[in-house]
Amino acid sequence: MFKELFVNFLTVVFISFLLTVIISKIVIPILRGHKIGQEIRPEGPAWHRTKAGTPTMGGICFIMAILASLAVMTVIYAVRGEQNELIPLALTLGLAVANGLVGFVDDYCKLIKKQNEGLKAYQKFLLQILVAGIYVFALTALGHIDTSLSIPFTDISLELGWVYYVFAIILIVGIVNSVNLTDGIDGLASSVTLVVAGFFAVVAFNMLNVPLTLMSAALIGGLLGFLIFNAHPAKVFMGDTGSLFLGGAVTGAAFLINEPLIIVIAGGVYVAEALSDIIQVASFKIRNKRVFKMAPIHHHFEKCGWKEGKIVAVFSTVTLFLCVIAWFGL
Repeated sequence: MFKELFVNFLTVVFISFLLTVIISKIVIPILRGHKIGQEIRPEGPAWHRTKAGTPTMGGICFIMAILASLAVMTVIYAVRGEQNELIPLALTLGLAVANGLVGFVDDYCKLIKKQNEGLKAYQKFLLQILVAGIYVFALTALGHIDTSLSIPFTDISLELGWVYYVFAIILIVGIVNSVNLTDGIDGLASSVTLVVAGFFAVVAFNMLNVPLTLMSAALIGGLLGFLIFNAHPAKVFMGDTGSLFLGGAVTGAAFLINEPLIIVIAGGVYVAEALSDIIQVASFKIRNKRVFKMAPIHHHFEKCGWKEGKIVAVFSTVTLFLCVIAWFGL
């Protein structure tokens, strides 16, 4: 079982990586040709202005590669009559793709239709809540998870009943948008999520969890390929299309092992990014003062003089340590 799983893992990593590179080389010039470029916030670091016009919506490159690589494995499992084993994977991929579509519509409105705001905040949240609700209900209805919540670092499992659905939806929507906030400098969201995907790969092998193994493999391959173009200096950004997809994928990965809270630990950098933004807004509204030089927190470190490469390296290293902690929490 382990040997077969490992071969499948490497196969998906390779296909996802190769396709991401090929698709990126095709898509990036198209995005550039249609002037689908990043707009830079005027209040941001002055040196970010040189990034204006860099092609964005590049997340479609690794999304297409991930879908294609997992489609290959689905065919292989179907030929062997083992397709039912991949139902949780299909549901989780659906969660990621649906969130990616929300991001795509937002990017499309802002960058192509030139509607400055894109989707309104409440429209985004309503769509994300709907998607998360469908995902959790489907997983429970098909018996892949139950309504009990495992508490990391303990043997405690709380039966929440209907409250579980409320908790799960809040968690999914929260982490999805936290990953979106993390995507603020070259290669940051890609690198942090690559580490998180690696963590889930280790967990998957330890549990011999087929859906999680394939999902993590596709993410690893896709992100490695995308980083060739997204690492500093970035030739393309993933946009909301890519970041919301990744948010759905990593949160869904935690549900695949019925340990949803583990993403809060392993994805602690995402949580810190979101909290810094919330604290900044709340402080300014209540006290008319800022806590950070700029939020989310990676911009604070930029304003403190940190180079983008250093921020990515430090945040990725912190994520690695958090993943080690999360391992002991399972």
